[in-house]
Amino acid sequence: MTRAGKIEAALQAAFQPRVLEVVDDSASHRGHAGAPDGGESHFIVTIEGDAFAGMGRVARHRAVHGALGDLMSEIHALALTVRE
Repeated sequence: MTRAGKIEAALQAAFQPRVLEVVDDSASHRGHAGAPDGGESHFIVTIEGDAFAGMGRVARHRAVHGALGDLMSEIHALALTVRE
C-alpha cells in the first residue's frame, strides 16, 4: 500500500469523515532538502467530519497527527485543512 493509502486508511478509520482527500505533492518538492528520491514525502490532506465538532484549529491538527501515529515519522511535510 502506498503511503498516501496508509494515510487515507488511518484517517478514515479514526474519523469516518464526510470528505477525505489525500494528495501526494512530493513531485512538486523534488530536489528540496529533506525530500527523499523515492517521493511519498509531501502530502496535502483535506478532511471534514463531525469528529472535529467543537475543536479549535490546533486541537483538530493534533487529532489528525495522533491518528497518523507512527506514519508521521515517514512524512516530511503535511499540509492540513481540517473542518467540522
